[in-house]
Amino acid sequence: MNEQAALNLLGLAKRAGKITSGESFVLGAIRDGSAKLVFVASDASANTKKMFQDKSSFYQVPLQNGLSQLALSQAIGAARSSIAVCDVGFANKLIKLLTSQ
Repeated sequence: MNEQAALNLLGLAKRAGKITSGESFVLGAIRDGSAKLVFVASDASANTKKMFQDKSSFYQVPLQNGLSQLALSQAIGAARSSIAVCDVGFANKLIKLLTSQ
């Protein structure tokens, strides 16, 4: 239930223009500090996961990797394995939804 609510909230953030998607754009958002939360698909390649884990850790950006690429793609309407949420309010609510049981 919380996962579906998180996906719905991701769709809302996308419509609000607070989502960056695509590997190079997400890396840029992490580097410039605009990314407040990063999603990497659970079925992304090991190299992709490691790259985002390292960047997120270095720049102290929370990282979520529990959602599949299909779920992320359906939420934002585009096939992507990495997404950055660039709004603190959306990011905090998503973290709360995905970490609560």
